[in-house]
Amino acid sequence: MNRGSVGAPDVVILGGGAAGLSLAYRLVGTAAATVTVVEPPDGPARPAERTWCYWDHGEGDDSDDGFGQAVTASWPLLRVHASDGSPLTVDPAPARYRMVRSTAFERLVHARLARSPGGRVLRATADTVRDVPGGAEVRCTAPGGRTVTLRAGLVFDSRPLRALPPARTQLLQHFRGWFVRTRTDRFDPAVADLMDFRVPQPRHGLAFGYVLPLAPDRALVEYTEFSRTPLTTAAYEEALGHYAREVLGLGEFAVESAERGVIPMTDARFPRRTGTAVFRIGTAGGATRPATGYTFAAVQRHSRAVAAALRDGNRTVVPAPHGRRALAMDAVLLRALDTGRIDGPAFFTGLFRRTPAHRLLRFLDGATSLREEWGIGLRTPVGPMLRTALEVPFLPRRTHPAPGTGESPR
Repeated sequence: MNRGSVGAPDVVILGGGAAGLSLAYRLVGTAAATVTVVEPPDGPARPAERTWCYWDHGEGDDSDDGFGQAVTASWPLLRVHASDGSPLTVDPAPARYRMVRSTAFERLVHARLARSPGGRVLRATADTVRDVPGGAEVRCTAPGGRTVTLRAGLVFDSRPLRALPPARTQLLQHFRGWFVRTRTDRFDPAVADLMDFRVPQPRHGLAFGYVLPLAPDRALVEYTEFSRTPLTTAAYEEALGHYAREVLGLGEFAVESAERGVIPMTDARFPRRTGTAVFRIGTAGGATRPATGYTFAAVQRHSRAVAAALRDGNRTVVPAPHGRRALAMDAVLLRALDTGRIDGPAFFTGLFRRTPAHRLLRFLDGATSLREEWGIGLRTPVGPMLRTALEVPFLPRRTHPAPGTGESPR
């Protein structure tokens, strides 16, 4: 090894976001491998705090994910507001919608790595990755400019792609959110507003509000669009101000912090393997659900599957984050939204109105049967969706501009 090299772990994980930390958490938890997580040092390369949301079927520390200590809040009820203002509140029991903040999640995983003799975190910038006999080699630059070389049997790379693969359809889910504190109680802590269509709709795509109460006087309030290009900061601020003041009627409030993000919604094919011993994970590996932008739940399933494969001695096959049937349905929906053949607010409101909540959440997670999916499909605009389904296989894949962001906050 070169000067500055360190001992060889079984696995090196590049990136300390949701995907990288989740995989590390599973690997050391099952003793499937020794792990080194390479994270950027403090500075501009280190991402700001993010919010990740998902649903599971457990309670607290006994939840499906085991991340109870990192859960900031959870909601037993979900609500959608149609464009005409009519609300629809659903109970997805036994599932609950949960929020995890990246700082708390990082603290939890780092503590588990520190307790494990087979886990550690290296603060450095990963520069190059290449296959070598018996595994892969990663060259990193540590603070101060020192070169560190890591060798491992496998490398899992969660770093953002510089460009997305060619796709037939590519939209972006882009948003800006405020963590607000109101002067008086304005929120119901039991209800999460997933989609509130009482906002002006763009000429192309759709827009909605998103409200996650943290207390009667505190919440994350977001403005989100599904469209082809992001907005300017000023445009997001104007839309958020209108939503908070005119639609929600929050009265006097203070913005404690803000966050923004851009999530690719694309039917591109993401290569999961970039070398004999190098695999992509997270958004870079196709974990983001194309039609919704949700990533965190898929990352957990994928991490469990990878850990189980390594524990069983399978070091050559990494399963896909989503099934082919789910991706095919998402490709049709993306095309139908992009062409304007379906009305986005009416489509999503109708899904929640006509489908039992627990089944719809399983559908969004790709866990429904073909029969259940057929039944859900019959509750959508059949003509436009059928026309689009017949068209999609013949559309060419082409390169689209990269969204210019990192991993999904969903």
